[in-house]
Amino acid sequence: MLNILSILTGLVALIFVIAGLVPLLGWMNWIGLPITVVGLVLGILSRSNTGRNLNIALVLLALVRGSMFGGLI
Repeated sequence: MLNILSILTGLVALIFVIAGLVPLLGWMNWIGLPITVVGLVLGILSRSNTGRNLNIALVLLALVRGSMFGGLI
C-alpha cells in the first residue's frame, strides 16, 4: 500500500518537475521537491523498490535543474 502511495506521489511530483524543465519555469522544481521527498519517505517505508527508485530519480532531477542559474530561471 505504501508503494502505491509513493508511486502516486511521484507521479504528482513528476508533473511539477517536468514542467520545471521548461525555461523560465525552474521555480516549479522547488515546488516539486518537497512532494518527491514525501514520496521518497513512503517508498523507503514500503517493501517494494519501485516508488523509492522513481522518487530518487525525481529528487536528483529537481535538485540538478533547480540549482542551475540560482534556481529561479
